[in-house]
Amino acid sequence: MQREPQRRGFTLSHQKVVLELDFSGCVRGYTEITVIPVTADLKTINLHCRQCVIHNVQVAKKTADFVHHDPLASISIAKPDDVHLFPEFKRKLYSALSEGDEGELSIAIPEGIQLKQSNGGFNGVAASVASHAGTPEPYTPTTPVAPGSEFGSLTLTIEYSLRHPKDGLEFVLPTEAYPYRAPHMYTTPSCPDAARCWVPCVDNIWERCTWEFEFVVPKYLDAVDEGEDELAMQVDREEGEYPVVVVCSGELVEQVAHPHNSNKTIFLYSLAVPATVQHISFAAGPFHVLTLPVDPQHSDSAPSAGDPSSQPQMHAFCLPGLESSLTATTSFFRSAMTFYTNEYGSYPFSSHKLVFVDEMPGLAQRFDSATLSIVSGNLLHGDDAIDQVFETRHSLAHALACQWVGINILQKTWADTWLVNGLGLYITGLYIRWLFGNNEYRFRLRKDMDRIVGLDSGGMPPICRPTYFEPPDSATIPFINLKAPLVLHILDRRLAKSGTALGLSRVLPKVFLSAISGEMTNNALSTHSFLRTCRKVSGVELRSFAEQWIYGSGCPRFAFQATFNRKKMAVEITMTQEAPAYLVNEKDPIAMATLKPVQLFEGQMTVRIHEADGTPYEHVLDIRSPTKKYEVPFNTKYKRVRRNTKRFLARQAAAAAAAAGDTEAAEDIGMIDMGFGLGLWEDEKERARWKVADWTEEDEHVMSGATYEWIRLDADFEWITMLAFDQPDFMWVSQLQRDRDVVAQLEAVHALARQPTAIVSSTLTKTALVTNYFFRVRVEAALALINCATPALGDIGLFHLFKIFTKYCYEPQAKGDPLTGKFVPKPNDFSDFAEYFLRKSLITAISRYRDESGKPGPIVRQFLIDQLRYNDNSTNPYSDALYVSTIISALGCSLLPSAIPEQSELLRNEWRPEQDQEDIDVLQASINEVERYRDMDRLLPSPHNVVTIAILEWYLMMMMGNLLPNDPKLFLAYTREGNYMPVRLAAFDGLLLMKWCCSKNVIRYIFAVLANDSSRVVRRRVAFSVCESLAILSAVGEIKNSSKDTEPFLIEEDHSQPMKSKQLKKGEVDALLKALRKEVGRSASLRECIMPIMLSPTADHEVRWCMLKLADFIYRPAEESLPKISIHLPPTPVTEVPPSLPPVKLVAAAVVKPEPPIRRPSRMPAPSLPTSTPMSLPKLKLSTTIPRVETTASPQLPQIGLPDAPTNGNLPAKPVDRIASPIPTAKSVAFQEPKPRSPKKKMVPKARTGGMSAHDVHACKNALKKLLAYKHSALFRIPVDPVRDLAPGYFDKIKHPMDLSSMSAKLDAGKYRDRFQFKDDFDLMINNARLYNAPGTYAFGEAVALEGFFEKLWEKTNKTLEAAEPSVPPPVAPPAPAPTPSTSTAFAAEPTSKPRAPVTKAPEPPAPARAPSPRPALKLKVAIPIPPRSESPAPSEKTKSKGPKPLKLKVTTAPSPSIDDVDDLLGAEIEAIEAERGSSVKKHKGRSRDSMTPNPFSDTLPPSTIINKVPSSAHKAKRPSEHSVGSAARPSPAPKAPAPTVKVKKQVHDSAAPVAGPSVHVIKPAPEPIKVSKPAPDGPPKAAGQPKAPPAPSRPPKTSAPAAVVSTSTKGKAKETADAPPPAPIDVKKCKEVLRTLTKLPEAFIFLEPVDAVALGCPTYYEEIKNPMDFGTMGTKLSKGTYVTMDQFAADVELVLNNCRQFNPIGTQPQQAADAVERVFRKEWAKVSQKKLPFAHKRALQGVLNKIKGDICSFWFRDPVDPVLLNIPDYYTIVDERDARDLGTIRANLDADKYDSVEAVEADVRLMIRNAHKFNGALSEVGIAASEVGKQFAAGVKDLKGGQTKKRKEKEKERDERPSPGHSMTKKIKLG
Repeated sequence: MQREPQRRGFTLSHQKVVLELDFSGCVRGYTEITVIPVTADLKTINLHCRQCVIHNVQVAKKTADFVHHDPLASISIAKPDDVHLFPEFKRKLYSALSEGDEGELSIAIPEGIQLKQSNGGFNGVAASVASHAGTPEPYTPTTPVAPGSEFGSLTLTIEYSLRHPKDGLEFVLPTEAYPYRAPHMYTTPSCPDAARCWVPCVDNIWERCTWEFEFVVPKYLDAVDEGEDELAMQVDREEGEYPVVVVCSGELVEQVAHPHNSNKTIFLYSLAVPATVQHISFAAGPFHVLTLPVDPQHSDSAPSAGDPSSQPQMHAFCLPGLESSLTATTSFFRSAMTFYTNEYGSYPFSSHKLVFVDEMPGLAQRFDSATLSIVSGNLLHGDDAIDQVFETRHSLAHALACQWVGINILQKTWADTWLVNGLGLYITGLYIRWLFGNNEYRFRLRKDMDRIVGLDSGGMPPICRPTYFEPPDSATIPFINLKAPLVLHILDRRLAKSGTALGLSRVLPKVFLSAISGEMTNNALSTHSFLRTCRKVSGVELRSFAEQWIYGSGCPRFAFQATFNRKKMAVEITMTQEAPAYLVNEKDPIAMATLKPVQLFEGQMTVRIHEADGTPYEHVLDIRSPTKKYEVPFNTKYKRVRRNTKRFLARQAAAAAAAAGDTEAAEDIGMIDMGFGLGLWEDEKERARWKVADWTEEDEHVMSGATYEWIRLDADFEWITMLAFDQPDFMWVSQLQRDRDVVAQLEAVHALARQPTAIVSSTLTKTALVTNYFFRVRVEAALALINCATPALGDIGLFHLFKIFTKYCYEPQAKGDPLTGKFVPKPNDFSDFAEYFLRKSLITAISRYRDESGKPGPIVRQFLIDQLRYNDNSTNPYSDALYVSTIISALGCSLLPSAIPEQSELLRNEWRPEQDQEDIDVLQASINEVERYRDMDRLLPSPHNVVTIAILEWYLMMMMGNLLPNDPKLFLAYTREGNYMPVRLAAFDGLLLMKWCCSKNVIRYIFAVLANDSSRVVRRRVAFSVCESLAILSAVGEIKNSSKDTEPFLIEEDHSQPMKSKQLKKGEVDALLKALRKEVGRSASLRECIMPIMLSPTADHEVRWCMLKLADFIYRPAEESLPKISIHLPPTPVTEVPPSLPPVKLVAAAVVKPEPPIRRPSRMPAPSLPTSTPMSLPKLKLSTTIPRVETTASPQLPQIGLPDAPTNGNLPAKPVDRIASPIPTAKSVAFQEPKPRSPKKKMVPKARTGGMSAHDVHACKNALKKLLAYKHSALFRIPVDPVRDLAPGYFDKIKHPMDLSSMSAKLDAGKYRDRFQFKDDFDLMINNARLYNAPGTYAFGEAVALEGFFEKLWEKTNKTLEAAEPSVPPPVAPPAPAPTPSTSTAFAAEPTSKPRAPVTKAPEPPAPARAPSPRPALKLKVAIPIPPRSESPAPSEKTKSKGPKPLKLKVTTAPSPSIDDVDDLLGAEIEAIEAERGSSVKKHKGRSRDSMTPNPFSDTLPPSTIINKVPSSAHKAKRPSEHSVGSAARPSPAPKAPAPTVKVKKQVHDSAAPVAGPSVHVIKPAPEPIKVSKPAPDGPPKAAGQPKAPPAPSRPPKTSAPAAVVSTSTKGKAKETADAPPPAPIDVKKCKEVLRTLTKLPEAFIFLEPVDAVALGCPTYYEEIKNPMDFGTMGTKLSKGTYVTMDQFAADVELVLNNCRQFNPIGTQPQQAADAVERVFRKEWAKVSQKKLPFAHKRALQGVLNKIKGDICSFWFRDPVDPVLLNIPDYYTIVDERDARDLGTIRANLDADKYDSVEAVEADVRLMIRNAHKFNGALSEVGIAASEVGKQFAAGVKDLKGGQTKKRKEKEKERDERPSPGHSMTKKIKLG
């Protein structure tokens, strides 16, 4: 429920709406809302407003700030193309709807406006309204206002506009399909929140106010613009043309001409009775106006009603051309107004209007508002209509009744909806009784009760649920509307029977009077107050009644048995009551609490025992228990009359005796049944011709012993129940012939139909013939006759049906048996409506006949064909459209056999009826007649095209019955726009039952209709039918369950069968869903279509919900991850304190003397840790079994500096300051090494060769991707073709064409220097479009839309890139092109080309240990300046003797964002290559960069406490920790041939621990560029064996020093790039299977043979495609053995698809076909190329891993690292989490068969070891343990690699014998 006015802070007083309407889908205007604050704290006013564009808001004539947000317009999900995420969308949709309840428009009250309390609490309109509270007057319902509770009113003025609204307003305009449609518009309740969609308001059903309306519309639809010849246009207008009329809620004040434009008219309306915005509506269009005259017939009985001045004005409106139908349809309407005003008091308004429009959505086809009802034009009918009159009059009468209750009187809460709806339908039923008679009223009640009993059997809720505060669901509203008037009816019966009043006839006038007089608060009626009024008027306690029928659910079912006890002279009636709803939900506590099924219904039931003369004897049964026996005393003075066969003679004898003065004989005359005056039945010859059966002597004897004639149960119609009462057939015959109640006759007909005999057939035939019966009882008797058409009875029922029908035909040729004659009907004459309905029922009953084998008889089918063939309606004043439709439907029913052979597990083929030649001839004759009527209806359409609809349904029956093959084309032709809407709906129903889910094109067509069809009715119906059709197709066997689902049905019956049947029934839904997901959910086209419609902001809300239901049926929902909650807790302190360490000496800008080198031991002793002061947790993997690491103290850390050159050891080195600090983070020290610049240019991606940075390339590609996906970019995706695009002279006017595909090509080719050139090309493209296309054209508009989208995207992108640019210092320009190392970014930031004086700084005392605190980051940057070329010659051996440049050390408390330009180049290139081609090259280059980054060290903890496993991956460009201490030192790969180098001596540690090691002389050549295989775009990486894509070298050849081996990991399988396996040889069998699968795809037909450029109209194909390929050619190459490797076959498949994408534009059908084929190829190729590790190798590897895990050295590697648990949050900033490896993970992957070779396992083990070295250092405790694990693993798998080549063994040997990481540096390093 929405907020109360107290919570909202204000109430409404008045609202004025001014709108200017046109018929192009646009509305513009403003609204003035007068609000009355109820609190002084009101600062913001929240209103409901959706779809509107707010232009300006004023509060008290002051401009106010406002926020307008529509939550429904911005719903999105993470992956819009993943249909399994529909639960996420559903959740967000619910959230948006809930958010919208509070209001979408928030208005801030401007400063300076003070809320002052009004005098006495009244102000303006409120005062006038309140003044009427004391003296109520008509039409002024009021709510008293407490004095002092209100403030002065505020007026809000809101200017807004609407353009093509999807809800709230419906524009019906002429289209190409409907060129002659009259344009008009109207408000429509298309969604529950429709009111807020066309006007800002308080969209609350209980918020009322008075209204004013002003509409500005064109005077005529063809109104001329100013300046045109208006006089000439006026002359051209024909006299009969209709001007534009606006019909609105309220009273028409005046219609005036526009003061400034004579071609426009202004309509002014006013509504003085407060009404809610949901009951406001209007319609505008060229309507014809019909004034309904007053009803003079009731002037005598009701003078006030007969006075024309006192009767409300009534008008009806329709579109041009329907004037005659409007008169016929509304001729009764004034009588309805007269009836309601006489029975229930004054009309609450002063006028009423009916408007008939097209395209009215909703099942009710009606929108009721204050004084106005907008009705669908489908309810209109002419004077020749018969059937439609009943339904149209009921619907319009209900529309008028809603003005009393439903609009003037509202429900107090949503739980009271049943009462308001029920009262409206109840008084409508009373009017129908007055209009059509009591028999029609009671017959409808009986039918409605039967429907309710069938529905309310355990699945429906109570009609009133006080604990529910939401509106009733749309699925339960029809049920409530059906049950509520029946509950009120039985309430009326009980009140009239139990109380002194006359039932509800005295209650309702009081209720309506209280609403008009103002006594009813806010005119809101509650269930409680209504029942209280009933109790006051009648004095009857209704608590038990309300608990059972209003607050409870379910309907009782009774079983009665009656016997006569002669001793007690009483009738013993045994009653048993059953509550199905309670039995169904008895064991479900949730259903018991929510549905509240009633276990026992209590009350009184009237029983009537009829004596021989028909006199009823009434007795009341008091029902208080489920089972009871009642004794009803019964005494009769009459003797039962003998029912002999000579009834006519018996009556003559009785008449003679009565004439002689015999009084008893005179009384017997009335008891003798003479057939209700049917003389035909008394003629002996006629009785013989009609084969009338009489009672036998035995029957007469039984009947004579009966004491009573019949018993009637629930005679007063007080229960909504189903009665099962068995009494002899002769008693039912008596009830049928002697009881005048139509319900009793109906019960007797149904009872006789259940016990067919020859006498029953004669009785029913007589009932159908006697005109004294109500015509609907005669219809039911005719339909029941078919039950007597059985072989056991000699098909007597069929004989009687044909015999009755002969009166409508010419004399049959064979006067004996009608079954052998030919029935030629007479010309139709439907003047007698009863005979018309009886004639239709006879045809329907005859069509249901089946013989013993379940087949229709030939006489029946020929009879129906003759009725179609000889039908003549030329002289009939009434339409025969529905009569012909009935014959066509009956013909379809007669052609289908009712008995289908039992299916078994052995016979699963589709069943088809057996047809002989006669059946085939009859079917062909039927088709001929049906086609004839289809052509006739096309030329001379029947009313509402009912004949065409019946024909479509006939074809659907034939196709579903397998008599005709499925033909979707038949239905498809009628589904298109231009056909009548009901015809389109019927055609869609047929199309959806043609296994639509199996056809890709049909799926796309249906969903295109759902997305784009102009009719909202069609979209909704199709969406609903899509869901419903799946259930129907499954029920008829088109969607079959698996064999497992059908096995339980074969269980042998035993005592547990009922329980098993219940279980099977419960699992039917699950089996259906499983079958749908298996058969339907696999459709790729369906997956692609559902989510776009769901996510479309213009989607209809009912269509959206249907799509959600469909997704729920056929897809398994993806589980949404729970929201993550991060709780930051301080680290737990331990009683340890770091030792005092000397600080690192920092020399700002001086060069000092080098110190002698320190040799590095094999293992670094670590200092011991005292345990006195708390400290932060060490970076140690915690475990209860960790052995204690014994350490020794180290007094100080060594200085880090540049060592002496080999030729001169006296060059100065720059010392390092010693710094004592708490545990430093892993982002502590970073060394940067210069790299050669010129060779790296060859490694730059092609897209960056023009000078663009990696960020610019990435941003431009993202922008292109979004532009191509944007809906307005279709015209700009490919170059303009003047011939194809109909653009003559394009290149004459446009000298520099540009399009998105050309921009993409230029970007990939590196033609842009920066992103701004990319933007310039986009601007050029837009300017070209603006230059060539005139403003207002489609292309111009698309260009403007695309430009706006790009501007927003570019602004966001540019801001992001500009924010990132300052963090990357620009590189220094190279001094001269020479093969010298380039200058790093860190060095360029602070060049050291000038010598500096050496400065030595004394060591600082160690800082005292402190409690845990934020750990400062120590970052050391090594910058080696390279002199310019003028100062330093070309590299040679001599350059090595020129000492090193100073070492730059920088200490910071945060990681520095500066990045080496070369590293940036590599990182960006790696990202681009990995994203497009794979991750192998990325990992290779990542190692090259890691070779220049030393590992972290701690001055507090020993190295052995550092954690090992860190995934190695390519560093991202902007990550600040890229060069921090902690990265493993790895050399860059060396080229095959060394280039000129410079010897530079530099020391880089694998671990920053205080260790010493030998210095190594390394000559580092300039590396060659790494060659990367570059496959086709969007294709997979080509195999290493292909000639055009050689694999990248994984490790350099042997040079002057060993280099590290580069390895990569690929999503769980680490593979050495150097050890890439050779290409797999061709497997012809597998390739043929793949090719066969591809060729069977429906999308692959365009790839089956070479392209015929001439036949296909593409003469330039072979000019653009240089290497054509197709599947047929591939099959030939496979047969000839042309392919050598599997990769060659895959490459040809890629070539086929790439050729298609290259030649065809994006989004075309060939491109979509290529995508579909590629998806299947990926799936099939993965199966073919899948490899598994041999079982013997797998077992051996498992043993090796188990052995290693048992060793103590593997302690650090058994489980994955948990950075949170171990308090090392910077763990994954140093290494990539995706490359994390440990023995547990490797073992799990091995068990899951994720490795295809021993080398893959070995690569993951190496990756684990490198991670340990990278994070902890190679000589740390963990690093040494890692090396030991590697040695054990290498020894264990040595035997498994025996099949390796010698070259590969040498490489492995070289890797195993590689020196420690400290020895593998590419620079000579010395520690001092």
